[in-house]
Parts: sequence; structure tokens; C-alpha cells
Amino acid sequence: MHSNESTEIATVAATARRLVEQIDRVIVGKDAVVELLLVALFCDGHVLLEDVPGIGKTTLAKTLARSLGCTFSRIQFTPDLLPSDITGVNIFNQKAGEFEYRGGPILAEVVLADEINRAGPRTQAALLEAMEERQVTVDGVTRPLPYPFLVLATQNPVELEGTFPLPEAQLDRFLLRVAIGYPGREDERTILRRFRTSNPLAEVTPLVGAAELRQLSARCRQVACQPVVEDYLLDLVAASRSDPAVELGVSPRGSLALLRAGQALAAIRGRDFVTPDDVQALARPVLAHRLILSPESRLRGQSAEGVIDRLLEQVPVPVEEQWSVSR
Repeated sequence: MHSNESTEIATVAATARRLVEQIDRVIVGKDAVVELLLVALFCDGHVLLEDVPGIGKTTLAKTLARSLGCTFSRIQFTPDLLPSDITGVNIFNQKAGEFEYRGGPILAEVVLADEINRAGPRTQAALLEAMEERQVTVDGVTRPLPYPFLVLATQNPVELEGTFPLPEAQLDRFLLRVAIGYPGREDERTILRRFRTSNPLAEVTPLVGAAELRQLSARCRQVACQPVVEDYLLDLVAASRSDPAVELGVSPRGSLALLRAGQALAAIRGRDFVTPDDVQALARPVLAHRLILSPESRLRGQSAEGVIDRLLEQVPVPVEEQWSVSR
């Protein structure tokens, strides 16, 4: 590793560590989840938080936004929400005698799309188009979205009545699908004590700006992935396409997402090369929501996460001598 590359990687790791430490003062015991959010941030990706209500998804999004000095908006998705409620509208200004654009909540830098599966397909599509294209078009005029632009969408996996589940093709637009999970007993005790007299969120301060974040993201793209680790990643993806429980396996978009997420995770952990451990750590959050199980598998109660776990057990892992020597 060259000295300047070493310094740049150390900067990525140090910045990530500071962000995790600050967010940990508000979100207790979820360092692994925060690390995944930083992976998405450094990859210019988006995250689907699939978990039950009341475990801190909104607080997590606000804390991250404040730590980045970013604007924040929360969109509550409901069946009557219209695409224009997200993207904004043109309103006629009588004094000026012309239409003027009133931006929607999508123009924030960190957007929490709460219960995305409660809105209709057209409204979901408006959000997902903005996520993919990083722009909005209103009455034929296209406007770029800010940088950074991170969407944290949530959906409740339990209450399905009155919802419009995201199609698999739209799920594929999310870099990661993450479950926060309940806190442990002692972590929950810490939450009770921290929030009893004050709100720790008020003490969160910006740690990194947009220009620095852009540089960190660019450095993550330069992290090396040696051929033997690349082969391991491709073997996992190929196995998903031939597994009998799977109707449609991981797409090339998914394999590229796994590579880029691996690069970001390696940099966050202070390395300039991807290891098989990085690939394994990210396989479930990056790949599981990209699988379409066969109807028979779903009837038997199999899950995409279970399939990924099985593939991780079956696909041979390169031993350290192979990828460390090739490095």
C-alpha cells in the first residue's frame, strides 16, 4: 500500500469510526447496523429498513443526517399520497405572472420514506425513479437532487393489510435491506436512562461535509478486489442462479452492488483490499432481497436469507494464503 493510499484509507476508517461513535450515543448497541448505513452512504446507495415499529428507525435517520450536517425530511407514505406530494409541484404566481416550482420533500439530502409499502405503485415508482436517476421531473423540467442523497425507506414486515408490496424489480434499487432488531436487555436499560431526562439527539453535531464525503466515496471505489476474492463473489452469485429453491437469482446489478459494498466495508475497516469476510458479511443485506424464490419454496416456508446462508456454507471459501499472497 502506498503512503498516500494508506493515509486516504486511514481517513475513511477514522471518519467512519467518529460517525459510529457519535451515533452510538443516541442509537445504543447497533454499531453493525450503523456500519451498514455508512457502507450505503459511501456507495451512494439506498437502504430498505424492514422491521417492526418503535425500534428507532426515525431516530437513526435523524442522527445520521445531523452527523453529516445534512437536510432531513420524513415522508409518511399513505394510500392517498400522490407522486407530486414527493417531487413537488408548479404553482402559478399571480404577482410574477408565471409558474414557480415548489419543491417536495424528496429534495432533502437524507430522506426517510416511512412505510413505503402503504403508498400506491405510482407513488412508489416516483420515489424509486428519484433514487435511481437522482433527479426529479415536474411538468417536463428536470431538476437534479442534492449530494449526498440517501433514502432510508421502511416497511413493516408484519402488518400487510392495506399495503402494496414493492415488486422485486423495485426492491433491486436498494443497495441493502437491513433489519435493526430489538435491543438487548442492558442496551434497552441504557436507552431508558439516556432518554429519561433529555434527548441525546440534541447534542449531535456535524462531523463531515458533502465535499469530504464525496472524496471518501471516491476513495472507496479504489479499494482492490483480487481475482481470487472476485471468483468467490461470482461463485456465490452463480450458485444463487442454479439453486433449486430460487426462481430468479442475483442479477449483474446485484453482483456489482456486492463488490462496491465490499470495497466500502473494507475501507471503513481500514483496509485497501476486499476479503472473503467482507463478502460474507454483506451477502445477506445485499443479495437476499434480490432473490425470487420459487412458489414451492415459499409454500415450504423457506426464506431468501436462509438460501443465502446455505450458499455461504456450500460455496468454497478461498483460504487466506490464496488471497493474501495474490494481494
